[in-house]
Amino acid sequence: MKTRKGNKVYPLTSAQKLHYYSMKYCPKKQVLNIGTSLTIQAELERDRLEKCIKEAIDRCESLRVQFTEDKEGNVYQYVAKDHVPEVKHFDFGHWQEQDAHDKMTEWTSTPFELYDTPMYEIYMIRMPEEFYGVYMKVNHLVMDAQALIAFLKDIMQIYSSKLLEDVPEPKDMASYVKQLEKDLAYEEGNKASQKDREFFENLITSSEPIFTDIHGRGKLEAERERTGNPNQRAVINTSDNVDANIANFYLEDEPSQRLIKFCEENHVSLTCLLLMGLRTYLQKENNEDDISVSTTIARRATLMEKRCGGTRIHSFPFRTIVSREDTFLEGLFKIRDMQNQYFRHANYSPAEFYAFRKQHYNLENGQTYEAMALTYQPLLMKYDGPTVDKMEDIQYNVRRYTNGACAHTLYLTVSHRPLGGLDFCFEHQTGVVTYEKLQEVYFYICRIMFKGIEDSSKTVGEVIEWS
Repeated sequence: MKTRKGNKVYPLTSAQKLHYYSMKYCPKKQVLNIGTSLTIQAELERDRLEKCIKEAIDRCESLRVQFTEDKEGNVYQYVAKDHVPEVKHFDFGHWQEQDAHDKMTEWTSTPFELYDTPMYEIYMIRMPEEFYGVYMKVNHLVMDAQALIAFLKDIMQIYSSKLLEDVPEPKDMASYVKQLEKDLAYEEGNKASQKDREFFENLITSSEPIFTDIHGRGKLEAERERTGNPNQRAVINTSDNVDANIANFYLEDEPSQRLIKFCEENHVSLTCLLLMGLRTYLQKENNEDDISVSTTIARRATLMEKRCGGTRIHSFPFRTIVSREDTFLEGLFKIRDMQNQYFRHANYSPAEFYAFRKQHYNLENGQTYEAMALTYQPLLMKYDGPTVDKMEDIQYNVRRYTNGACAHTLYLTVSHRPLGGLDFCFEHQTGVVTYEKLQEVYFYICRIMFKGIEDSSKTVGEVIEWS
């Protein structure tokens, strides 16, 4: 297949394939839906906002991406040239706020048709207490979280430029197709891809990881009994029940700023500190120094990558061995050094990573060493351009909605709140993880981080004993 409806078709990228497989084998097809609302405590001009949304869609090629399937079952993508943006309207002004959020959760839980149809829906909404803005549902195949945030920011900057004299129009979005062609050329094979493959294959074959879980060693010991292998290190960590929900915990602005200040002073990223907190909690719960979790890399280093939309997330297992005798800061530096290596080779296909690891360690289907995943989302919505004084006091809310399904047991996303502080968002399979357990996980991750930054020369063992 070379064209579809007069549009050139392209194969899926590595990032898209990983998502597509999740949807293909998940009984709930809404598993890739992302639902978000952005509302501002200011009355927005309805006609002006609708025009701005449509303009933002026209500027964003990835929102016009559609999918098709050939006779052999191969899936392709194309950018629909004749796509006409549609913006819906819904007034929640007289609703109870929770009822409004429940309705948007319902929208988010409704799957898209997969082939030859737009993979997004946008509503202009009015909320209680005179908040106005947009709700958006998009399929993960065409946008990841950073692309979605950048798109919403584009809408508001277009709107502001038309409303305020001193606010310039935002710069054009980058071409999704040009970046797509670049990614596909890499995947066909070159020197860079060979170096990336060698890095990860050497990492995999160096030694075998071990499964660690927020619930301790129970699953690992049960798997050892099932297989009859007392040295078993991988665990089947899947569930037939993919029903999911989101649990949010809020860390206030002042303590959040302490974490950020520590990172700046010690030249480590906030991701490193979050990983250190999480892995130390798992170390405590499992009495194990060898810890593996999944981590995501946005792959948006260049200006084109930042502004091309699409889904660029690559998720890899991230393994660190930090002994209890290491200082907290030494553990952070081990994470930073490994993270820097990952960044250099992050274009490697995660699907190839998992296939190679499965073959090398002769893993059964579903066996893994990672019980959960962590993603950190940098602050992208903050406006810092001209006439910031006119916009900095505007109150606005960003809310994420569950789609009701989760292919993984537990997924932690940490992001910045619009008015300060950090959100710890746990997407979890409700049949596997309870809200009370997530409260405990959040509590201990924070205790470990704050004890660690209080005196980073303390050993990991001392931090664990205190927490």
